Amino acid sequence: MKDLTQNPDLRKREKPDDYFGDWKWREGLSELMIPLIGNLYRNGINILIYGQSLVNNSSSEILKAHRFARQVDNNELSELETFPILQRLVTLNLADCEIDIGELTLRCPFFKELRDNPLEKIDEYLNKELSSVIDVESKRPESSKDIVLYGFGRIGRLMARLLVETTGPGNYFRLRAVVVRKGASDDDLLKRASLLRRDSVHGKFSGTIRVDSDSDSLIVNGNPIKFIYASGPESFKYSDFDINKPIVIDNTGVWRDEAGLSKHLETGADKVVLTAPGKGSIKNIVFGVNEEILDEKDQIISAASCTTNAIVPVLKIMNDKYQINSGHIETVHSYTNDQNLIDNYHKGDRRGRSAALNMVITSTGAVKAVAKAIPELENKLTGNAIRVPTPNVSLAVLVLNLNEEVNKSEVNTFLRDSAFRSEYRKILGFVNSSEIVSTTFTQVSLPLLLMRKQPLQMVKK
Repeated sequence: MKDLTQNPDLRKREKPDDYFGDWKWREGLSELMIPLIGNLYRNGINILIYGQSLVNNSSSEILKAHRFARQVDNNELSELETFPILQRLVTLNLADCEIDIGELTLRCPFFKELRDNPLEKIDEYLNKELSSVIDVESKRPESSKDIVLYGFGRIGRLMARLLVETTGPGNYFRLRAVVVRKGASDDDLLKRASLLRRDSVHGKFSGTIRVDSDSDSLIVNGNPIKFIYASGPESFKYSDFDINKPIVIDNTGVWRDEAGLSKHLETGADKVVLTAPGKGSIKNIVFGVNEEILDEKDQIISAASCTTNAIVPVLKIMNDKYQINSGHIETVHSYTNDQNLIDNYHKGDRRGRSAALNMVITSTGAVKAVAKAIPELENKLTGNAIRVPTPNVSLAVLVLNLNEEVNKSEVNTFLRDSAFRSEYRKILGFVNSSEIVSTTFTQVSLPLLLMRKQPLQMVKK
């Protein structure tokens, strides 16, 4: 069987007569695509290529998305084929939806004719393929759901970026407020705006931020975000700020049990999402894997840890395919704010030593969290962690004892197909290069990327 996961740089492709002329042609098409994609998005339609959204992408990013699709799927998809499809999409009366223009284009029975832009054939094809969302009224809520961030640290600021960037037409949710303690500085709001604008790891914010000191608000890409200064949830009510039954995203980690997080409900929150592993009976949800266990009555849930979100998807698909009998998880984890910059007292073993200078062996709660997300793996896994002097991107090494014999090529092909064709493609990524390192993934929003050329070992029992 041909190994479709081979290095894409070695792939044989037809060469253009004029590389630069070909590039300018494709670049021009990608530039024309930007306003079309933006117009569709503002009307509730998200355009993707193989699960990757093209919204707010530059022309070069759109070109790279097409190239990536060609590399991973060994196809001939290009802007020359997707542009005619996109042109016709904007003429349709579409309900709110997501459209993967890469898959839609490749499924087209006259794919090779698309460059000639046969309008009638394209319209006929789209009317058939998208019949479920054409001339159908969007089921939008009567009003958008209010979102509040409780805390504005590293996770809080990244959440603010993501929420603003994905607001779209604003019909479903809006980030309304951030709750923080008042800083010692008189220019607290200015400092928080600066931290949102510039991040030492994730770079500049792609948008505009205006400071409205009179209302203690930041206007972020047109979204007024109120900063509520409070010592705790018990010191205010959300209704006092015209915020109606919000979903509160607690990213402080101060409370991780139901008793502590219930304080947000008393303040007027409708639901509470914890950005850390929950304790007790709180459901730990790895979105894309086990959200089906959610019940409308659940008011407090956990979105689990970064490690859990990274390893659970691959453990899930490997267990479903091959059945995992046992295994060990070793995480090489970037240092966190919980560690010390220089040696100082810490209640945890070894965590008092400088995070920037040491590899620190520590424990991980990921194994218990995995069992909550995938109950059939309970008592089958062990794990520990090593904190290392890098600020971002962690590595998980999985040693799995499977119920059946497999080979390296088969597993790589299965993982690649899972990343691009399965229900998990929005949370899985796959890369072919043997030259990548941790900083390669600094601004990748996927929780997990699978590497084909990792030192994968297959041992026969």
